[in-house]
Amino acid sequence: MFIYTPPGYNSSTDRYPVLYLQHGGGEDERGWSQQGRTDIIMDNLIAQGKAVPMIIVMSDGNSRDFTEELIKECIPLVESNYRVIAGPEGRAIAGLSMGGIHALNAAITHPELFSNLGVFSSGWWATSAAPGGMGNDTEKYYDRIKKDTDYFNRQFRNVWISMGGKEDIAYNNCQVMMKRFDDLGLKYEYFETPGGHTWPVWRESLYRFAQRIFK
Repeated sequence: MFIYTPPGYNSSTDRYPVLYLQHGGGEDERGWSQQGRTDIIMDNLIAQGKAVPMIIVMSDGNSRDFTEELIKECIPLVESNYRVIAGPEGRAIAGLSMGGIHALNAAITHPELFSNLGVFSSGWWATSAAPGGMGNDTEKYYDRIKKDTDYFNRQFRNVWISMGGKEDIAYNNCQVMMKRFDDLGLKYEYFETPGGHTWPVWRESLYRFAQRIFK
């Protein structure tokens, strides 16, 4: 994993909230730090007072069970070695494309761990014909929301979904997912910008999402 710490981290004793930020398919932990320009985006937002100073954890999502690895290994490691606000109020999770599905799966199965969820150019697959088994049994996540929608709406301060326009390859999956959210009564915010399934869209998504969380 790569870990971004905000300006002043080393000279302070403050504790910071953490955004767990996941890359897309075919990439690894380098995606957000190198192509995503995470440090540049966050340094500027924090300097301008538009975002709360936060730690950002960019881990390798190419694991057999991302949610299990996140909960049993990644989060404990981060919270043991960095000055963080431990608890759902200090945790957010987001991701692009495959990472968006990882974020959805983790947040919906363990809502008690997070207060903010970001889904960039992603959404559960509308059919089971998904690569890597990522389309399997998505109904279990909708069922989980249905059982206690009010709890999810109270727990998540932000469910923020973005898409790179109709040319985005994940557009249809996302529209289907949001319709299901509407039917269930799950609250979310949707943002759409031209650009397709590309890094300019995802940088814009991080820029906007980071300004909404931990406030």
